[in-house]
Amino acid sequence: MNQFAFAKQMIDFNRTTFENTFGAICLLQEQSEKMMNTFIEQAPWIPGDGKKAIADMAATFRKSCSEFKKAVDENFGRMEAYFDQAGQTPGN
Repeated sequence: MNQFAFAKQMIDFNRTTFENTFGAICLLQEQSEKMMNTFIEQAPWIPGDGKKAIADMAATFRKSCSEFKKAVDENFGRMEAYFDQAGQTPGN
């Protein structure tokens, strides 16, 4: 097997593994956020500022997750492009 084809398979495997794991973590975060929101709605002793801080934290986490996913996707794309280009050079 060509070493570049093997590297491409490894990248595809790692990308798939990352996407599945990241998806599972996002689902867990969404469920945790729903449970937290339900608790906060039923807790009259939490002040409005505290509820806002918790909501802001959750929004920041969601934004950070999407930025992280975007960065990982970009870098997987760069790796694939590099190995595709390296596999097409003469002498390989």
